Amino acid sequence: MLQRLGKVLSVTPSQSVVVKIDRPPKLGVAVVDENLKIVGKVFDIIGPVSSPYAVIRPSVKNPEKLTNKQL
Repeated sequence: MLQRLGKVLSVTPSQSVVVKIDRPPKLGVAVVDENLKIVGKVFDIIGPVSSPYAVIRPSVKNPEKLTNKQL
């Protein structure tokens, strides 16, 4: 079952992708873009419980292209 993860906010200097999320996913789950192409896996959940962020370890080149896109 697919569910919307959230909007990509930024890419860190270490090339991790930070996503503003509504509901925290399980760690290690695959993340896909709007074309259902796998772009990485959930590596960590950070931030306050009321406003969490997911850190994605990308499996694509140039993760900067994901900025402002929905995953």
